[in-house]
Amino acid sequence: MPPVLSVVIVSWNVRDLLRRAMSSIRGSWPATAVPELIVVDNASQDGSAEMVRSEYPEVRLIANDENRGFTGGNNQGIGFATGDYVLLLNPDTEIVEDALATMVAYLQEHGDVGLVGPKLLDPDGSPQSSRRRFPDLSVLFLESTWLESLLPRRHLQRYYVDDVSDSVVQDVDWVTGAAMMVRRQVIESVGRLDESFFMYSEELDWCRRIKSSGWRIVYLPTARVIHYGGKSSDQVVAARHIYFQSSKVRYTSKHHGRMIAEVLRIWLLGQYVWQSILEALKWVVGHHRALRRERLHAYSEVLRSGLRQSHQERDG
Repeated sequence: MPPVLSVVIVSWNVRDLLRRAMSSIRGSWPATAVPELIVVDNASQDGSAEMVRSEYPEVRLIANDENRGFTGGNNQGIGFATGDYVLLLNPDTEIVEDALATMVAYLQEHGDVGLVGPKLLDPDGSPQSSRRRFPDLSVLFLESTWLESLLPRRHLQRYYVDDVSDSVVQDVDWVTGAAMMVRRQVIESVGRLDESFFMYSEELDWCRRIKSSGWRIVYLPTARVIHYGGKSSDQVVAARHIYFQSSKVRYTSKHHGRMIAEVLRIWLLGQYVWQSILEALKWVVGHHRALRRERLHAYSEVLRSGLRQSHQERDG
């Protein structure tokens, strides 16, 4: 009989965090009905695959020879998953108590819900922002840039759903991708993640496609997951900037049109030019030169990429 739940974890050079995540899954589910666990290792160099083989022999391990990114790795895992529900889980997470069973039960009880996201917590237990409304053009152009302060506070509050308590079960437009549980029927009807997003914005695009197909997306705070955050992408600062911004451009092209996306791409590149000038001036006057040098290197890589993912080396 197929398992009720399949858990897919895509990992890159975070062996110890991966171990903790898998241990928390073991401890959160009845021993008589352990979920199917699939780990996709994206060519880690820290012994992650060897650790899984030796310590978790029951886990299905897919050890890639190259980094296929968050979307490619998750789609591989989804292809092997046999559960009624599939949880895409970051390796830098830790399941709290019965979060998995809580999400499964909610999906079982609400047949019109296609995907649920738990309440994400920082390591100190404080809530982490993880629910969103779809971004309008002002958010796409200004959020996560040095001009974000130009957005009216009320506008950002609406985007981050800060106008609704994070302790309330609620319908949202999308949830961040650290932990997303989706029913198999949704995957079969909507399709898997779009691999043109190497990483970032892929969950936004997926949730938009799911909602467009008539399914609800629900934020479920009664299920809690600790998220340590960004431990893989922190290893490659320049690539993180490139993937984040180029994925934003890709999303804009897909859902708002190529012309607007091209304007956004040029606009974002202009932000990096300006930031580079500021960092260079600070370096000249001797202000934290090592930091300025690091940022200038990262920004130059962004500018060389042109914020076109197809031109990047997938090392992130």
